[in-house]
Amino acid sequence: MLVLQDALNALGFSTRTLDGIFGANTRSALTSFQRNNGLVADGVCGCQTWTRLVNEAVGIGRTSSVIDP
Repeated sequence: MLVLQDALNALGFSTRTLDGIFGANTRSALTSFQRNNGLVADGVCGCQTWTRLVNEAVGIGRTSSVIDP
Protein backbone atom coordinates (compact mmCIF):
# COMPACT_ATOMS: atom_id res chain seq x y z
CA MET A 1 0.00 0.00 0.00
CA LEU A 2 2.86 2.37 0.74
CA VAL A 3 4.25 1.85 -2.77
CA LEU A 4 0.86 2.72 -4.26
CA GLN A 5 0.58 5.85 -2.13
CA ASP A 6 4.14 6.90 -2.83
CA ALA A 7 3.75 6.46 -6.59
CA LEU A 8 0.50 8.43 -6.64
CA ASN A 9 2.06 11.24 -4.60
CA ALA A 10 5.15 11.32 -6.81
CA LEU A 11 2.94 11.66 -9.89
CA GLY A 12 1.02 14.56 -8.37
CA PHE A 13 -2.05 12.70 -7.11
CA SER A 14 -1.93 13.48 -3.41
CA THR A 15 -2.93 10.85 -0.87
CA ARG A 16 -2.08 13.43 1.83
CA THR A 17 -0.02 10.86 3.74
CA LEU A 18 2.05 7.71 3.52
CA ASP A 19 0.30 5.59 6.13
CA GLY A 20 -0.25 2.27 4.34
CA ILE A 21 -4.02 2.56 4.68
CA PHE A 22 -6.32 2.48 1.66
CA GLY A 23 -8.61 5.20 2.93
CA ALA A 24 -10.70 7.88 1.26
CA ASN A 25 -7.71 10.05 0.29
CA THR A 26 -5.87 7.19 -1.39
CA ARG A 27 -9.02 6.11 -3.21
CA SER A 28 -9.62 9.67 -4.39
CA ALA A 29 -6.03 10.00 -5.64
CA LEU A 30 -6.26 6.65 -7.41
CA THR A 31 -9.57 7.54 -9.06
CA SER A 32 -8.10 10.84 -10.27
CA PHE A 33 -5.07 9.01 -11.66
CA GLN A 34 -7.35 6.57 -13.46
CA ARG A 35 -9.46 9.36 -14.98
CA ASN A 36 -6.39 11.25 -16.15
CA ASN A 37 -5.01 8.14 -17.80
CA GLY A 38 -8.10 6.94 -19.64
CA LEU A 39 -8.67 4.02 -17.31
CA VAL A 40 -11.89 2.88 -15.67
CA ALA A 41 -12.13 5.20 -12.65
CA ASP A 42 -13.38 2.62 -10.17
CA GLY A 43 -10.83 3.20 -7.39
CA VAL A 44 -9.53 -0.35 -7.72
CA CYS A 45 -5.85 -0.80 -8.50
CA GLY A 46 -6.20 -3.69 -10.93
CA CYS A 47 -3.68 -4.89 -13.51
CA GLN A 48 -4.16 -2.09 -16.04
CA THR A 49 -4.03 0.62 -13.40
CA TRP A 50 -1.01 -0.90 -11.66
CA THR A 51 0.89 -1.32 -14.94
CA ARG A 52 0.25 2.28 -15.96
CA LEU A 53 1.13 3.59 -12.50
CA VAL A 54 4.39 1.64 -12.29
CA ASN A 55 5.43 2.56 -15.82
CA GLU A 56 4.99 6.24 -15.01
CA ALA A 57 6.49 6.17 -11.51
CA VAL A 58 9.52 3.91 -11.78
CA GLY A 59 12.71 5.89 -11.52
CA ILE A 60 11.22 9.38 -11.62
CA GLY A 61 13.02 10.21 -8.39
CA ARG A 62 10.55 12.74 -7.00
CA THR A 63 10.59 11.11 -3.60
CA SER A 64 13.27 9.10 -1.86
CA SER A 65 11.14 5.97 -1.82
CA VAL A 66 9.77 5.82 -5.37
CA ILE A 67 10.38 2.32 -6.71
CA ASP A 68 13.37 1.95 -8.98
CA PRO A 69 14.34 -1.35 -10.60
